[in-house]
Amino acid sequence: MLSDRSRPVIEATLPVVADNIEEIATRFYTHLFGEHPELIDGVFNRGNQAEKTQQMALAGSVAVFASSLVKVPEQLPEHLLNRIAHKHASLGITPAQYDVVHDNLFWAIVDVLGDAVTPEVAAAWDEVYWLMAYALINQERGLYSARGVRPETVWREWEVAEKTRETEDVVTFRVRRTDDRLVRTSLPGQYVTVQVPMPDGVRQPRQYSLTRADDGEHRQFAVKRVHGGGKPDGEVSNLLFDTVDVGDRLTMSVPFGDVVLDDSGRPVVFVSAGVGITPMAGMLSHLTAAGARLPITLLHADVDQASFALRRQVMEDLRALPDASAHVWYERGADPTPPAEVHTGVMDLDHVKLPDDARYYLCGPLPFMQAVRSALIDADVPPRDIQYEVFGPDLWQADLVTETTPGSTDGGGPERG
Repeated sequence: MLSDRSRPVIEATLPVVADNIEEIATRFYTHLFGEHPELIDGVFNRGNQAEKTQQMALAGSVAVFASSLVKVPEQLPEHLLNRIAHKHASLGITPAQYDVVHDNLFWAIVDVLGDAVTPEVAAAWDEVYWLMAYALINQERGLYSARGVRPETVWREWEVAEKTRETEDVVTFRVRRTDDRLVRTSLPGQYVTVQVPMPDGVRQPRQYSLTRADDGEHRQFAVKRVHGGGKPDGEVSNLLFDTVDVGDRLTMSVPFGDVVLDDSGRPVVFVSAGVGITPMAGMLSHLTAAGARLPITLLHADVDQASFALRRQVMEDLRALPDASAHVWYERGADPTPPAEVHTGVMDLDHVKLPDDARYYLCGPLPFMQAVRSALIDADVPPRDIQYEVFGPDLWQADLVTETTPGSTDGGGPERG
């Protein structure tokens, strides 16, 4: 909880910090990598750095956290912290790295705001930083412990056993373990970080959803090839798509991710768009492997049938489940695919009878999820029953849900360029 001494200082300075926080974040990262160039190797996504999405992620997360301390002092923004902690754990972040971030971040604050950073202001924002840092450190310590690893041992080599072309731009990799270490089962809906050496020798990490239930020997994940659309193409996704094949080895983290399937036995509704189907496929696979008998509904939107990644696996799992149904929306239309009811156009929940007392799982482009979440709340679904997976570095934006219209179904790929 923020101290009584610091709260009025944060309230008074939050607007000016918010107005300048993008510049603070930009200078922070420039200074950080100047002082610690080793962090760009295996920890930070340099594609996000180039796009400045990482800077916005830091800026947004700090702003949301500080605002929450002021507006709701009795509780922390748990959803935001959980997402960040799982992401950090999948990268093997250590407590010592929070000291490095602190020193460089406060250098940037002073560099941008100058004399406005009085000792009183510096002390108040220092308190905010360490409240957030210690909350994350404690969560990450628990995540490492639960997985039986330390930050430096989250990584493991796997060998590619199968590579399957799912669509023009999506492939799945099925990898097998290469040693005798125990493979701890992933939770349905989690992801792994894949650490890939690039041609210049720098290792780049990306997160990919696990798309099939574990069997103790293998893991499976899907990669969407990222096209830049006037900007550079995704360097990791294209390298994996074009050059990694059966027999090659990949370095992967143990599974993490805070959006996991609830085991309460209530009806489940999966809502996805584009490559947002990947965590849903993983959860459906777990349900099929467990012989689940609860009511399950899949709602998916895509450009067309050929763009529906993992369609064959998803439909096979739905047919194997005794009480499962699906509705699919194609922008370009398609033939019906049993057991799915096919619609043309964008997703419209008015065409679907939603089950009572269900848990909802959303994944896709952020505007799509915002629109679906708003529609569900309008249909009297309690917000606590809606979980959503956020791909990319902008984890904080999921807490800023507003009324919007559905976005393109072609986005939403795990961070994952």
